[in-house]
Amino acid sequence: MKNEERRIENEKRYVEMSRRSSFPVLRSLFFVFAVSLGIRDAAFAIEAGFGKADITPKLGDKPVYMAGFGNNREAKKIHDPLMARAVVLKDGETKIALVSIDVVGFGYPNVVRIRKQLPGFTYVLVSSTHNHEGPDTIGLWGKDLSQSGVDPDYIAHVESQIIKAVKDADTATKSVTARIGTANSPELLHDGREPYVKHDEIVALKFLEKDSNKPVGIVVQWNCHPETLDSKNTEISADFVGYTVKHLEEKHACPVVYLTGTVGGLMTSLHVPIKDDNGMSLKDGTFEKTERYGRAVGELADRALAKAKPLDLSPIAVRSRQTYIPLDNKGYLALRQIGTLKRNAYLWADDPYKAEPADDKETKKRVALQTEVAWIRLGELDLAAIPGEIYPELVLDKVQDPPDPGADFPDAPIEPAVYKQLKGPHRMLIGLANDEIGYIIPKRQWDEKPPYCYGRKSAQYGEINSVGPETAPILCKAFAELVKSQK
Repeated sequence: MKNEERRIENEKRYVEMSRRSSFPVLRSLFFVFAVSLGIRDAAFAIEAGFGKADITPKLGDKPVYMAGFGNNREAKKIHDPLMARAVVLKDGETKIALVSIDVVGFGYPNVVRIRKQLPGFTYVLVSSTHNHEGPDTIGLWGKDLSQSGVDPDYIAHVESQIIKAVKDADTATKSVTARIGTANSPELLHDGREPYVKHDEIVALKFLEKDSNKPVGIVVQWNCHPETLDSKNTEISADFVGYTVKHLEEKHACPVVYLTGTVGGLMTSLHVPIKDDNGMSLKDGTFEKTERYGRAVGELADRALAKAKPLDLSPIAVRSRQTYIPLDNKGYLALRQIGTLKRNAYLWADDPYKAEPADDKETKKRVALQTEVAWIRLGELDLAAIPGEIYPELVLDKVQDPPDPGADFPDAPIEPAVYKQLKGPHRMLIGLANDEIGYIIPKRQWDEKPPYCYGRKSAQYGEINSVGPETAPILCKAFAELVKSQK
């Protein structure tokens, strides 16, 4: 065998060994060796592709109840479409999909069904934008509390469209390079609950075709409730998210996937001062403010991309773990018992990783929900996948210390902060990832009983939409253990 042929054969062998290695340390060694051979591009060429599908509900045949505020808010008109948007990333034999859907939330059982119909994928993540101007996909916002607002036919349609978006993205993959940038804008967020802590960083990734350097797609992550249209709107809309995506797609001439991040606490666009081009203040609940706010978020992403740096996306690795969380919310328990909330429950056995199925009519024993946390490594970028609306304090290591004396659990340990677990050069959080279990509140900031924190005469909003006070301790610990186990 000639020297050149032997060199090529050795390169192929090392590439295959690096691909098959499931241990990050070994992959890193292969990476160093590949670089020394000058075969970095051949060994670690990342592919990316984007796809989308329409998930706008049909109006007229039956009521479409809108999610996110109160009951009996029936949709009367379609203002702008709701979409499922997907990006597929390939690294040799590893292939993952990140999907965003313009709905208030999507349950873990739905995601499990979708994964079964997408063989060949290492991992599929489905995140909701938490849109408050789309159909009820959870069950809480029907005609009244005794009736679920979920239409099973619509859920099946969303599932099939997610699958379509992922398959289209898979077909469209091509070799890419990537860049990542961040920018901060605290003025674009209103925090609706003390202690006031904002996660005001936007993260933007741009994928470029390797040969031509043409844009292939953008992924942008921002931390805000899409509820600018407020509670009286009866027109189906993606809220500000649709306008953010539109702005970025028009400016950069490529598809865009918008991911929701840290929205608990409460991070909202309501009460954020927004002015039109003439300097006039725009009102909450109007499409004028919604469009301008969405454009402002898009412009913030532009700022991030303007200073973006090269991002190495290889190797791609995913670790996930099912967890069980006690369902201690009395309101949710009651709605489950009457059938408004249709979700399998499990018998809580003081173990967040093991539980047996519970009977649908179980009322005497403590029950739990099954959900999932995940850690995704895209080379230099670490992603945390959290299945609900996590409070910024739990992400940024800003849980109140010392706790307010009015808190219900002032002696509760501070949960391990999510971002402290992510050691890569870059990090990002995907909220409502693979599930929507509600607010994830630091236990020592839990405040249902008097005396109330901060001298208030009544409790702040939040606990009513949380599974229970053990949610944050269990999820944050599970995520920390997940990351630590891979080091």
